[in-house]
Amino acid sequence: SALFYENKLLNYDEPNALHWFKVVLEGTTSNRNGFGTTIQLTTANGTISRYYSGVGFLGQSIQPVHFGLNNETQITELVINWPSGITETFNNISADQTIKATEGQGFEVLDIEPSQKIYGCTDPMSCSYDPIATLNDGSCTYLQSQTITGNTNASLLSTETYSYSIDAGSTANWEIVGGELLEGQGTNTVTVKWHLSDEGRISVTETNEECSSLTQSLTIDLQATDLPDNVSVARLWNEATLEAIRNDFARPTIHARNLFHSSVAMYDIWAIYDEVARPYLIGNNLNGFSSELEEFVSIEGVEESRNKAISFAMYRLLSHRFQNSPEAEESQEIFNLIMEKLGYDTSYTSMIYEFGNAAALGNYVAQIIIDYGLQDGSREATGYDNAYYEPVNAPYALDTNNNPPINDPNRWQPLGLDIFIDQGGNVVDGNVPEFLSPEWGNVWPFALKEEDKVSYQRNGSTFHVYHDPPAPPYINTTDITTESDAYKWGFTMVSVWQSHLDPRDEVMWDISPNALGNTDINEYPTDFLDYPEFYNYFEGGDISTGHNLNPITGQPYQPNIVPRGDYARVLAEFWADGPDSETPPGHWFTILNYVNDHPSIEKRFEGDGEILDALEWDVKAYFILGGGMHDAAISAWSIKGWYDYIRPISAIRYMASQGQSTDPSLDNYSVTGIPLIEGYIEVIEEGDPLAGFNNQNVGRIKLYTWKGHDFINDVETEVAGVGWILADNWYPYQRPTFVTPPFAGFVSGHSTYSRAAADLLTKLTGSPFFPGGLGEFVAKENEFLVFEDGPSQDVVLQWATYRDASDQTSLSRIWGGIHPPADDIPGRLIGEEVAEDTFAFAVPYFRGQTPANPNDNSFVVYPNPTTNKTLTITNTDLTDQINLFDIKGRKIDVLTSSYDEFSRQTTIKLNSATASGLYMLSVNNTAKMIVVKY
Repeated sequence: SALFYENKLLNYDEPNALHWFKVVLEGTTSNRNGFGTTIQLTTANGTISRYYSGVGFLGQSIQPVHFGLNNETQITELVINWPSGITETFNNISADQTIKATEGQGFEVLDIEPSQKIYGCTDPMSCSYDPIATLNDGSCTYLQSQTITGNTNASLLSTETYSYSIDAGSTANWEIVGGELLEGQGTNTVTVKWHLSDEGRISVTETNEECSSLTQSLTIDLQATDLPDNVSVARLWNEATLEAIRNDFARPTIHARNLFHSSVAMYDIWAIYDEVARPYLIGNNLNGFSSELEEFVSIEGVEESRNKAISFAMYRLLSHRFQNSPEAEESQEIFNLIMEKLGYDTSYTSMIYEFGNAAALGNYVAQIIIDYGLQDGSREATGYDNAYYEPVNAPYALDTNNNPPINDPNRWQPLGLDIFIDQGGNVVDGNVPEFLSPEWGNVWPFALKEEDKVSYQRNGSTFHVYHDPPAPPYINTTDITTESDAYKWGFTMVSVWQSHLDPRDEVMWDISPNALGNTDINEYPTDFLDYPEFYNYFEGGDISTGHNLNPITGQPYQPNIVPRGDYARVLAEFWADGPDSETPPGHWFTILNYVNDHPSIEKRFEGDGEILDALEWDVKAYFILGGGMHDAAISAWSIKGWYDYIRPISAIRYMASQGQSTDPSLDNYSVTGIPLIEGYIEVIEEGDPLAGFNNQNVGRIKLYTWKGHDFINDVETEVAGVGWILADNWYPYQRPTFVTPPFAGFVSGHSTYSRAAADLLTKLTGSPFFPGGLGEFVAKENEFLVFEDGPSQDVVLQWATYRDASDQTSLSRIWGGIHPPADDIPGRLIGEEVAEDTFAFAVPYFRGQTPANPNDNSFVVYPNPTTNKTLTITNTDLTDQINLFDIKGRKIDVLTSSYDEFSRQTTIKLNSATASGLYMLSVNNTAKMIVVKY
């Protein structure tokens, strides 16, 4: 049998001139549905037969038997042959009706009419909406539409204002494609920042209490040929790098390196054109990697040539680095778009730059950095895999209760998930993610020194550790010790802090800089036994006191009162990897760009001297921050790989599985059990709602904490809330397909990255404070949170200083269930050291004083060839023996020699009698060939 439905697409609003007839069957002697009945319908045009089986082409159905009659209006005879053998005949029945035939009882006409078409206005947003209309007749009226005014030929990354006239009492609902709305939603004027997009589109709908206007749209042509004064070509490519990171797997170590190498590409090209600055990599010997740099004289103007060289270098480098990303096609489209907007030919691949071609110079620089990266210890060529690290604990399957006992409760445990989606939203192959970068101490650093490094041996393999901290607290499996107590204190605090993750607890906090921030680093505890004096175990937060005044405005910071549950949840999500998962190092690049866009910023290096142009500021800032993030990654992950410390999800579940360690009189006592805390960690007793069927859970541990994903059915409208749960079911406040980063906890990468970045921004800008004394991020009500509803109101995160933001990052990881305090503080202290060394190492390059590679005892001689009989030798000491010999081995007298202690460079002047030719320059026992020519 056929299935009939009303066609809503074709001719549905035209009168139907054709006729039909339907029969509903009900058996009495036969089966109730009348299956097996044969119906014959006769008209003046002939006889139609139907066999009613209830089976159609696409499935089963008990719909009425349908006859299409074309132009016939009268049925002369209807014969129904029931399965029981009963035959009934009816004559002279009108068409266009539905009858119900009951076996042996005749038929009745059913009052079923075809769908009735009611014409009118069907748009509920119109001013003439008819709620009973089923078909739109074009009668809808709307508020009078106006025209959007504003710049239709904007630049990439530009900030523009657009207006639309609305009546008093109306609101304007704006939508942006290809950019973001910064302010003005609901008003007649909005500020929009355009992104890296081929074109932008801005739309607006006016709405009052009764109806709305038709949506009006304006297409914006986005170009890159006339960038705003505060946006350089380096900024364009940095934004492209960040977008590519968002499109890639969330790998903070690898992306810190990508950000560093891309920053080197842009800085080195800028320095090649500059009369004072010196490149970092190109033309130097770095970590045993040598590259050449011939004299480059551009055939174009300096600005045009430099922008082109930077663009070609970044295009080649990023295309190489992100070619295997899960969304490589989307990233490549961005790279192609920028080159197209700049008018550059991406098919040009020559690296012969000696004749002044900037594109060739860019290609050459990119290739040198690519070659360097293939030798730098990162194992890029084999997909950044691990050479020798092996976990000591078997994976913990989160979807089963039959996990084997953990082998070592002080070591990292892989997690087994049905499906693992990283914080970038990418599905990762395999349901047990490997430890990310446990051997990252093998990677060539920026400013880390040999004296910062300690090498350890495990199972015949070497783990290089930079800024080796004191070990974290370990649990003793046989005795109660002070160190075990510190272990338990730290990991249980994570669970206790997650009891704050519910805005309905009515706890309100002032999160303005007036109340939070301003923690003196000298007050950080240096021993885990002192951590209880720093953190507020039960209420959350630390010993920060806030700032009395905004030093820029001279006014107090205004209170910013929000539910603690919203604040803590927003922190956990905001600092997880950044709002769009550009990983922690990338997040701090977005903060740097936020600072650079602030109207109050004065781009004076270290807050002093002349205001730098956008390109010089950007390449120097990216170079410094990139180097710092790279070294922070190397230091933190070298520590993670060696100490291999356990994460809260494993530690909390392990301790709870052992029982409790507070009351020796109870049956579930164990020295490795979790400590009991009334109201937060208790033993399940009979009559407890968690006791389970037949009291199966009595004697087990329960936690008062965030209840987890099982209590969220709809992430758009529901929150898990806080309550008592089985400790076996404890989860971090993270996405259910992510749970915990796939690497060890100690030390916190977030704490290390963030403190290093905060201190570098302080040094770069010359001020510890954000421009204007205040940095902000707005988490919109019921929009910002990802895996549950919230926040319950707009939450504006605020920071007075860069360190305030850094400290907030560190606390967010405790609320998020990712780190105990023992992971946090050492990371902060290491980040400070990284920043100090990074800045001191980077700045001499800007002054033309190439600092010695802290891990390289080799030297570089330049210029080579020399045409003015002057040579500069890098990486030297005052006591070095420097001699010059001709090709026959005869010693040549040097006219003068001067040593610069700051840059560790020696400059020698050859005497006027020195002839053109080849010479050997010896520093101690190492010699290099040089060329003297006129």
